Amino acid sequence: MPLILTSAPFLLFRCYLADVTSKGAWLNRSSIIFAGEDKWSVDPRVSIVSSIGSKREYSLQIQNVDITDDGQYTCSVQTQHNPRTVQIYLTVQVPPKICEISPNVVVNEGSNVTLFCQAKGKPEPSISWRHITPSAKKTETGEYLVITSITRDQSGEYECRAENEVAFSDIKKVKVTVNYPPIILEMKLTGMGLGRPGLIRCETAAVPSPLFEWYKGEKKLFNGRQGITIQSYSTRSVLTVSNMTEDHYGNYTCVAINKLGAANASVPVMSVVHRSNHSTSERVPDFRFLGVHIMEDLSWGVNTAELAKKAQQRLNFLRIPQKLPVSFYHCSIESILCY
Repeated sequence: MPLILTSAPFLLFRCYLADVTSKGAWLNRSSIIFAGEDKWSVDPRVSIVSSIGSKREYSLQIQNVDITDDGQYTCSVQTQHNPRTVQIYLTVQVPPKICEISPNVVVNEGSNVTLFCQAKGKPEPSISWRHITPSAKKTETGEYLVITSITRDQSGEYECRAENEVAFSDIKKVKVTVNYPPIILEMKLTGMGLGRPGLIRCETAAVPSPLFEWYKGEKKLFNGRQGITIQSYSTRSVLTVSNMTEDHYGNYTCVAINKLGAANASVPVMSVVHRSNHSTSERVPDFRFLGVHIMEDLSWGVNTAELAKKAQQRLNFLRIPQKLPVSFYHCSIESILCY
């Protein structure tokens, strides 16, 4: 008779003798556990149980049943006339339990990574892997998870799940850290008006976190000097100028460095004139910039009209027939036509 059981505090196999003169024995597979009242097994968890007032009961009790108790049990009853046996096959099921898993790992981007997860249980557990991301999809099945040429997007926690039909899954996690060189994500200016405070924020991405350096032109800047404060965090550095002067204007460079490399980015800081709320400014219909007239709507109407007027004045003499020297043509006419 088969019996399937999950591990339990105790288990009782019932067996009865034919009469008080009968002799009984219990066997596990081919090993004798009890012969009559004599205990052959050294396992302290097994014992013979008889009901109060009954001399015929010859039951076997096992305490703290575990997977080692799995197998066939036989109760053999010896009588003068009809010897008989009762056989029970015990299958002990065990919930899945992860017994070994890879430690947390730190690798450089582009390396190959192998993670290992081993579990025990009965029936034998199945193992699956999952990268803990918003999508949270299973990536592989089996004890080994192999990641070829790992990228920074593949860093994070990996979950090993062991499952069988007995009980809830057992889950353990491995953290994978992927190192990569710095990249500058953003350089942002705030303020920077003359006589006002201003700051430059340098945003980066890097693992491990980078060290920061700041330069103005070719000159390295230091915290607390020339009215400059530098505060650096894990992936960000902020340069603050308490009071902008003409000497603070120039080209600023942020450099981020870790053991895998370095990155830099520059930003020009130029003078910005701020007017008070009570000041007035003159509005003109056009102005001249680098010899070109530009109107308030950013058109060149005035400039082209001026060119046309000059051309008309210079070409007016053509109405009078005369012989012109070639040099005069080049100086006075060609310069207008080819402007």
